[in-house]
Amino acid sequence: MEQAPPDPERQLQPAPLEPLGSPDAGLGAAVGKEAEGAGEESSGVDTMTHNNFWLKKIEISVSEAEKRTGRNAMNMQETYTAYLIETRSVEHTDGQSVLTDSLWRRYSEFELLRSYLLVYYPHIVVPPLPEKRAEFVWHKLSADNMDPDFVERRRIGLENFLLRIASHPILCRDKIFYLFLTQEGNWKETVNETGFQLKADSRLKALNATFRVKNPDKRFTDLKHYSDELQSVISHLLRVRARVADRLYGVYKVHGNYGRVFSEWSAIEKEMGDGLQSAGHHMDVYASSIDDILEDEEHYADQLKEYLFYAEALRKHELMQYDLEMAAQDLASKKQQCEELVTGTVRTFSLKGMTTKLFGQETPEQREARIKVLEEQINEGEQQLKSKNLEGREFVKNAWADIERFKEQKNRDLKEALISYAVMQISMCKKGIQVWTNAKECFSKM
Repeated sequence: MEQAPPDPERQLQPAPLEPLGSPDAGLGAAVGKEAEGAGEESSGVDTMTHNNFWLKKIEISVSEAEKRTGRNAMNMQETYTAYLIETRSVEHTDGQSVLTDSLWRRYSEFELLRSYLLVYYPHIVVPPLPEKRAEFVWHKLSADNMDPDFVERRRIGLENFLLRIASHPILCRDKIFYLFLTQEGNWKETVNETGFQLKADSRLKALNATFRVKNPDKRFTDLKHYSDELQSVISHLLRVRARVADRLYGVYKVHGNYGRVFSEWSAIEKEMGDGLQSAGHHMDVYASSIDDILEDEEHYADQLKEYLFYAEALRKHELMQYDLEMAAQDLASKKQQCEELVTGTVRTFSLKGMTTKLFGQETPEQREARIKVLEEQINEGEQQLKSKNLEGREFVKNAWADIERFKEQKNRDLKEALISYAVMQISMCKKGIQVWTNAKECFSKM
């Protein structure tokens, strides 16, 4: 039995962007396809590297942070932090090790790299950068972005950002990323030559897309709600942790008073003096241990913060659907204008219709010329809508595949971080018990 040919008009209607194939099975195909096609979208600049750099095992590290003074674009003196990036291939093609390559980058250059990746890989959950200024901190830790402790934590976060990109099956092959690690001079100019700023969507357009899209994909809507809830939960968890850390810091430091009291007491007791002095020493050690404990705790907090910022990278589908609906709306408007010119019937109020009533009808030649222009615009609009439909379906397939990859990574990372945090708390409590056990033995010997 023969099937009826597809209706061209139906094909041009904007519909929810559907994936081609199962999301679970899409990642392998998406990786290969994206690696082949990404360079074609780069306005003349090949963004995919074919260098065998990524075919070898690579070690990437941000090994140092250095405070520097220089002049900004406004020729004003500023103080900033530069980070030393070191890359080393574990094994060369001939089996021998090679020297380490190193260069310095500012935080703003990391931001530029991520902005570029967001534009050229809209379907990928691009790893976030560590916070520029400290948030969710306990009172002893400074919120100053030049504080050595904060700079050290940001150094670790920047290293993790690069490792996330290097481990991604698509992002790791990007030429701009490769040059970020290997080309110190003129790297910014190379990024700007890609023209990514022209493709960047404005905040106003993103806001319009959020509130004006009429037919969003339910899965992406659910994903957006999930990302909002994830962000809320992690923010609340970090605030609770900061309050607990504040109180814990106070409790530990108060134990130093035990040490001072026992030490003073030992000076007036001959028979009990040694026991009291030893117990006071254990209390002092216990009180001072909280500094290292909370520094370690900040490491686990930073792992949670990474997913706090990751949540913002899951909200991209509305812009694609918004562009599709705007193209369909524009096409429908032009078709209606053309129909009105052909039939001479005006269905809706328009400035052109009012002008015609005031100043008379157009000549047949003028009307034919306008019809011809509209027909050409309609043909272009139909092709554009078809292209956007195909682009949208491809976007959904690739985006959902990367979201599945991200979910696996998220579950694995958060599980590991929370287990490690619990183990650290158990270890901390055991050390507290041991301190009081030692103090008990000191008292028993008096």
